[in-house]
Amino acid sequence: MTIKPCEPGFEHINRYLDGQLKVCTAKILPGEFYVTRLPECITTVLGSCISVCAFDLEQQVGGMNHFMLPLSRSSQLDLGSEAFRYGDIAMEQMINELLKMGADRKRLRFKAFGGGHIIKKMTAIGESNIQFLKKFMALEGFTVETSDLGGPYPRKVRFEPRSGRVWVKRLAHLHNDTINQRETDYQKNINEQEQYGEIDLFE
Repeated sequence: MTIKPCEPGFEHINRYLDGQLKVCTAKILPGEFYVTRLPECITTVLGSCISVCAFDLEQQVGGMNHFMLPLSRSSQLDLGSEAFRYGDIAMEQMINELLKMGADRKRLRFKAFGGGHIIKKMTAIGESNIQFLKKFMALEGFTVETSDLGGPYPRKVRFEPRSGRVWVKRLAHLHNDTINQRETDYQKNINEQEQYGEIDLFE
């Protein structure tokens, strides 16, 4: 099995063949998003971050983002920009890319995950992300049809864009400190800037 070329502009996304699932998988990191029309999966791991899955079943296109903080004042919009770590830009640009691929705004469906408060002593960044998402969706006239948001745990998410199916695993713990380090970095970012005003669960 070979990996088919991705959409232009997304070559920086890590894509690999999942030996167990026998499917091409795109792994997105904080500040990234990915859209596709191929029969592949998109996956990520979330702490206080949020990932939104958007898809058009009729056109068989979809995408997922992974944003860290609610709002940005940045105007950098190239696909490799760090601006995509902010929810407003990550949402707008993912939707725009799907529309370019033929998706109909009225047919777009959304599922959302993450926003956990996994380090008690830290500011509730996850809750800020959740509140941002609710406001964004309301203003844009969209509805989140399925979600798994908040709580004290990180999550692993796997999304099939062409079918709209999502699998979420709530993680009791991680084998390394990657998520904890990210959370600490988010808190530092906030302190420095102070300006950002169907789902299957498996064990």
